[in-house]
Amino acid sequence: MKILKNLWARVRQLSGDDAYERYLQHYAEHHQSCPKDEAELPLSKEAFFKEWQDKKWTGVKRCC
Repeated sequence: MKILKNLWARVRQLSGDDAYERYLQHYAEHHQSCPKDEAELPLSKEAFFKEWQDKKWTGVKRCC
């Protein structure tokens, strides 16, 4: 059962399905300790994925 959980976690990581969870973990580790007036609140799930998609598909994405 542990092998399946590890495999599923890896598939989610490779596909980007766990990107929002990793973003929240990063926020909690690195940004939550900032003073509250300076810290931004974490993005909602919808806002996070919209920003993620915009970064992925905006601009020139070719070599030549």
